[in-house]
Amino acid sequence: MYGNIRVELNHNGKTMPNLEENLGFGKHFTAHMFMMDYEEGTGWHDPRIIPYGPISHDPAAMVFHYGQAVFEGMKAFRTESDEVVLFRPDQNAKRLNRSSERLSIPQIDEEFVVAAIQQLVRIDAAWVPKKKGSSLYIRPFVIATEAILGVRPAMQYSFIIIMSPVDAYYEEGLQPVNILVESYFSRSVRGGTGDAKAAGNYAGSLKAQTLAKEHNCAQVLWLDAIEKKYLEEVGSMNVFFKINGEVVTPSLSGSILEGITRGSIIHLLKDWGIPVTERKISIDDIVEAHANGSLEEAFGTGTAAVVSPIGSLLWNGTPMVINQGKTGELVEKLYATITGIQSGKLPDTYGWLLKV
Repeated sequence: MYGNIRVELNHNGKTMPNLEENLGFGKHFTAHMFMMDYEEGTGWHDPRIIPYGPISHDPAAMVFHYGQAVFEGMKAFRTESDEVVLFRPDQNAKRLNRSSERLSIPQIDEEFVVAAIQQLVRIDAAWVPKKKGSSLYIRPFVIATEAILGVRPAMQYSFIIIMSPVDAYYEEGLQPVNILVESYFSRSVRGGTGDAKAAGNYAGSLKAQTLAKEHNCAQVLWLDAIEKKYLEEVGSMNVFFKINGEVVTPSLSGSILEGITRGSIIHLLKDWGIPVTERKISIDDIVEAHANGSLEEAFGTGTAAVVSPIGSLLWNGTPMVINQGKTGELVEKLYATITGIQSGKLPDTYGWLLKV
């Protein structure tokens, strides 16, 4: 469709970090990256894998001025049998196109996106770490590159994929994190771009995230922008609550990102016979459940963090400690199952893995 992927290997080499030591998250980048260009009338063309390095764009490139940029986040894992696998990459490709549609960015063939990721990972397979809890984080993104100062969809774009060997997203690992419930700032509103993985969504969240850190909280839990009442999502995760034996998560209202890990978690819970409901959840519901003792567990889910237990919610200056600030049994089981499938410790009965 777009022609064969041209490959230019990095013969000068690139210093690889010690994959057995502390990698952090998003600090190191592999030797190669993927690029492909779009021009109105020509379409997507010139797919290539080239040495990782700086990219050059005109100062008038529209991404700098009007924010036409979407991205994805996914991972490659090295299994116990030393195979390299991707976790549900087809879902990332679908979501990339949904995000692009919302920001008037041209669609990319989803099978080609997955194939390009596979080939890039094959070339830099040595960068996929073996250490427990580590992985190769993959960041596909699309930016508007046309050089013109005019508010309209661009006519030129670049699709780029970069990769980074990483440890767990939260330094705490599977230890409970503290979350600030944000009552003033808003992340998105129905009809906005909240259900797209748009770069600007994250820029608008940074102020609240800074305030969260000042309160010793790892992230922000957003409320709806209209009533400031209903829970939406945590900055980098979808959110779940186990209340009186039932797991509830905010329904997709148009202002919440449809997480791929979220969908996997819901699938597992249903398969295990655990009641799980997608519905509107108010902060008052959580306060009441905490007060009467029926709030058993809370956790976030996302590609970067996988599953992260929530130890407390800070609401109106008062912390609500959940499960005595400990990791719950359900969170442990979900984390063990997802990571077990990804690492090859557990059989992939759902067909979620794709071998590289």
